[in-house]
Amino acid sequence: MLTLTFHGHACFVLEGDGRRVIIDPFLTGNPAADIGLDRLPKVDAVLLSHGHGDHLGDAIPIAKRDGATIVATFELATFCGTNGAIVHGMHIGGAHQFPFGRVKLVPAFHGGAVEGDDGSHTTNPCGLVVTLGGKTIYHTGDTALTLEMKLLEGRVDVMLVPIGDNYTMGVDDAVRAVEFVRPHIAIPMHYNTWDIIRADPEDFRRRVGNRADVVILAPGQSLKHS
Repeated sequence: MLTLTFHGHACFVLEGDGRRVIIDPFLTGNPAADIGLDRLPKVDAVLLSHGHGDHLGDAIPIAKRDGATIVATFELATFCGTNGAIVHGMHIGGAHQFPFGRVKLVPAFHGGAVEGDDGSHTTNPCGLVVTLGGKTIYHTGDTALTLEMKLLEGRVDVMLVPIGDNYTMGVDDAVRAVEFVRPHIAIPMHYNTWDIIRADPEDFRRRVGNRADVVILAPGQSLKHS
């Protein structure tokens, strides 16, 4: 059983098999977040798609608070490690089996600067393919539409896909991304946090049609998938 909870923007908590991980924990300063760091339950790991502030977010404070491991591309993990966090560095195409589940990093087309760094840890962004609770979740990260997504066709239970345009895919390309991957469930993210990424998730749902079951989550809402 997988329980997936949306906390606004691109932040999700995944729970299964008695383990809990958070992806892209942008809570502090997030106008779309339903909770603050003080209300976040203890996590086993923090997974990061890239170092921009709206994704790196509270990763380091969470890791220090909970003794959790930050999993990220090598350079971003190194940055977090120099700031006192327990880290596990990986890179694109690599996978690792952790106590909570399996993580594989896949390509994403986006910027890679680490917020607040001097440039020495600038890195590639990534998508995250996480197997936990008997399900496989693909968090695309911030990305354009990529042909590499086709490599995941038929291998994903839940796809977390940006629709906000401007910095990432918009609805048009997000629909094509769902066509490429053919997940059982698609959940839109990275929209309506600010006006510049305003998008209509119902439009996304209509246009995906029967290609996948589109589940629209408001911040604080959860999906249970067995």
